[in-house]
Amino acid sequence: MADDAALVEHPAEAIAYFCTTELLANVIKHSGAGHAAIDVRARDGLLTLRVRDDGTGGAAIGTGSGLRGLAARVQALDGMIDIHSPAGGPTLITVELPLRI
Repeated sequence: MADDAALVEHPAEAIAYFCTTELLANVIKHSGAGHAAIDVRARDGLLTLRVRDDGTGGAAIGTGSGLRGLAARVQALDGMIDIHSPAGGPTLITVELPLRI
């Protein structure tokens, strides 16, 4: 079986990079977090990116153009973005992108 990580093609790679940088920028600018963690996995035809922080929560697609733009990019590749960010935190944002477009 081929290494799924080697199958990531340009559009998914670019979107994954953009998501990572945008989500980390949001942690720094908005969350008040002391810690953040990134998990990236390629498996079963999907690239899964998770960014978790211990900040104050409250992240939502409708609250700013950054997350809205991120969601649009992800959905353009038939991907999925899930935001779990209750008031008081923590925040977990999961992005799934198909490895092959």
